[in-house]
Amino acid sequence: MFKSQVRSYRDLPIRYADFSPLHRNEASGALTGLTRVRRFHQDDGHIFCRPQQIKKEIASALGFVDMVMTTFGLGPYRLVLSTRPESDFIGSLEMWNSAEAQLREALDNTGREWALNEGDGAFYGPKIDIQLQDEAGKYHQLSTIQLDMNLPQRFELEYATAEGEEDYNPATPGSATPVLIHRAIFGSLERFLALLIERFAGRWPFWLSPRQGIVLTINQDESLVRGAYEAAAKIAGFRAMLPEVDEAPKPLSSVDPTFLIDVDTSAQSLSKKIQRAKQMKYNLIFVLGAKDMADSSVTVDFTGQMQVQMDENGQRMKDIVTKRFGEESLKKPRAVKLKVDDVHGLLVGFEKEFL
Repeated sequence: MFKSQVRSYRDLPIRYADFSPLHRNEASGALTGLTRVRRFHQDDGHIFCRPQQIKKEIASALGFVDMVMTTFGLGPYRLVLSTRPESDFIGSLEMWNSAEAQLREALDNTGREWALNEGDGAFYGPKIDIQLQDEAGKYHQLSTIQLDMNLPQRFELEYATAEGEEDYNPATPGSATPVLIHRAIFGSLERFLALLIERFAGRWPFWLSPRQGIVLTINQDESLVRGAYEAAAKIAGFRAMLPEVDEAPKPLSSVDPTFLIDVDTSAQSLSKKIQRAKQMKYNLIFVLGAKDMADSSVTVDFTGQMQVQMDENGQRMKDIVTKRFGEESLKKPRAVKLKVDDVHGLLVGFEKEFL
């Protein structure tokens, strides 16, 4: 792709992305759940840049890593720099020293501690590994940022440069070889998901949860059942979500997000429905009765969301609710009465705040 047309130093950096399944013939004894598998998906990125652009591209990739880890509430993670092996490496010492110096500076600029793995770099370039600690204290490699000085030479890649530019080489006037940076932010998506599952133990943060909320009816009265589906539709952000309607519900807005809201209209007692909803770790539980129907309201149990252990998620959620509905609203977090029409806006606030 890079070689498909003439490139100039003005075109660089050029970035390509590839997210596809990969295969690795791991020994059967090395396979471990989702953390080490034979077939996995990786968010590969390949950046062609000038030697003097390495530091900026590395800093950008490290910032991307930190944004992902912070968004998902994962940590602590550590940074490890692997440097030039003693022998059998590709490229000049000058290029290696320059590349390693730029990587060191980029790591220093993160403000985080980082470790040095002397001589453990690949033969074609130094690399930075991002390792995440699991609940048992073991570190797993996720993100990787790898410099590659081999493939551009092997495939005779070049770009046009001009006299007076930093990368101008009198030995090869008019052209220079780019540096290639490989980067994977999530690393193995399967491994990333495994660490997420372990981290949250089924109690997912609201924006990531497959069970964001459920509407429970007090009884099986026909009007109440219909009201539950109508309330669930409004809360989720849809126009209609009735059991007799076969077509997919249409969202209320093309801008605001929709949410995953289930409905339980079974004949079980309310206490059993609530118990089951908590066992399934719904973030929010909505209870609908005849009195709620009469004034277009719903009773909300926020305690499931408050129990999410991700930074100060619970406190942030409390702040959003009290700011929107007042201090009195959370005096009884298991039974907060809200207007059905107000709930979707509240959930949008949750999602925006947590992202």
